[in-house]
Amino acid sequence: MPIRTNRGRAAVYRRLWGWPLRSPRHLAASIIIFVVVVVALGVIIPKVLDRKPSTPTSAGQSSTSQQGTQVGQLPSSGATLPTKLPPPSISASAAPPAADAQLIAELWAENWIKPPPDNNVDKWLAQLRPYTTEEFLAQMATIDPRNVPNKITQKVTPKKSYTSSADFEVGTNVGKVVITLVKAPDGKWRVNSYTKAD
Repeated sequence: MPIRTNRGRAAVYRRLWGWPLRSPRHLAASIIIFVVVVVALGVIIPKVLDRKPSTPTSAGQSSTSQQGTQVGQLPSSGATLPTKLPPPSISASAAPPAADAQLIAELWAENWIKPPPDNNVDKWLAQLRPYTTEEFLAQMATIDPRNVPNKITQKVTPKKSYTSSADFEVGTNVGKVVITLVKAPDGKWRVNSYTKAD
């Protein structure tokens, strides 16, 4: 029989709202039902919102746009793809010139300009070995000791210095030379190359 009076409706509403508070069992059941409803809405609503209307006109437009797009091309809608992050910088950090690096550069320069009297390459390389990397020694084996300068006219001075490498400039009788040193894995500085200064 339908409820015809406001008082009757209020009584029904009071019974509905009061039902969870009648016992701990009713309260627990109400909480469980509430949580289930909230979770269900949280799952269903995003799916409904993400759905795109599939009308015949949009389907036709999408098929024509797909025909015009080749593999490997960006779509013509102006969408942008995420770009790759730039590679990490490998440039060395600047640092004050190390005293032991300068000492190695000075010792190398002194032995470099003083080949043995007989210009024996092996003896010359042997006196440079303590101050030179093995890779650079192999390159220097092709140099004739008679072609190197024979006098230092300006002492070794730092030019550029980093945490793992350093450049020192030295004046010779045939011009200025830049000596490049690198820090070996054992922490010792070694000459890795030399070039004519600009």
